[in-house]
Amino acid sequence: MSAFDPDAAAAGDSGVFGLTTPPQQAAVVLVPVPFAATVSYGGGAEAGPASILAASHQVDLYDWHFGRVYESGICMLPPDPRLAQLHAEARAAAAPLIADGGSAEGGGAVAAIDAAGAEVNALVFAAVDAVLAQGRVAGVVGGDHSVPFGAIQAAARRHPGLGILHFDAHADLRVAYEGFRWSHASIMDNVLRECPGVARLVQVGIRDYGERELRAIQASEGRVLTHFDAEWQRRRFAGESFDAMVDDALAPLPPLVWVSFDIDGLDPALCPNTGTPVPGGLQFAEAAHLLARLAASGRRIVGFDLVEVAPGATGEWDANVGARLLYKLCGAALRSREVAGAGC
Repeated sequence: MSAFDPDAAAAGDSGVFGLTTPPQQAAVVLVPVPFAATVSYGGGAEAGPASILAASHQVDLYDWHFGRVYESGICMLPPDPRLAQLHAEARAAAAPLIADGGSAEGGGAVAAIDAAGAEVNALVFAAVDAVLAQGRVAGVVGGDHSVPFGAIQAAARRHPGLGILHFDAHADLRVAYEGFRWSHASIMDNVLRECPGVARLVQVGIRDYGERELRAIQASEGRVLTHFDAEWQRRRFAGESFDAMVDDALAPLPPLVWVSFDIDGLDPALCPNTGTPVPGGLQFAEAAHLLARLAASGRRIVGFDLVEVAPGATGEWDANVGARLLYKLCGAALRSREVAGAGC
């Protein structure tokens, strides 16, 4: 990359963050998944990968936390064309059911939507497993929060005992929400059921959840550790430092970690067009600090996902924030490999 000027404007035909790194030379390979069939409130997350790619050209490449992240090479693969077709068909089938409050009875439409979700899982599994097999960091860019299931499944099979650090406003532990097996609101329930290689799920930012989800957390015997936003705020009001809470969140994580980042884990002022915004949440600086602390902890981030970024009808604020968060996730993963001594 000797001829590359990181301070120059990105060329319009360049890749993510203005880079031109081919996949075989990139330490971080991003898999875009423009699928959001079961979103149940606001829509648009299927446009997240393309909007983040466009906004990434405005990101300055020297990062305060992680330095010259770009030097290791980052590329975003082209989206599998089958995903757009799956989204269009499954969303058209799901929309009327969601408008009626979901479908508890199942039926042909639900079966078709579930089949589309299963096919997405298989496509994402294959793409991410190939990246991990090459010793690279895999990143999934969604799409709604259902889409990283295949990626987490691939990572957990390769790395039994895997931990997940989950940023979200929601616990995502609902069982087949609105009748859909692969709902965006069921991602972590599906992971816990179907991925025995996941040893622990640590959740931060959580502020919307159902009573059944709370009972599932309490019955998990420590496999799920949830840090509720209201409790973190209470501790801060009582004078505790943010670092003390970060310590509590990171301590139970095993040596290998997948980061699952739903953008609505942030303050909704930073993601106003995301599908299910909730008051409260993390500030950008807090999320970046938490990622930096994770990267410095000696744990290795094997991969990550960033989901639920939905561009609005005008402007690109959500994509702007999403692109910057994506760069932080790349930087944290690469730094964690350096600290853990794994190399790239």
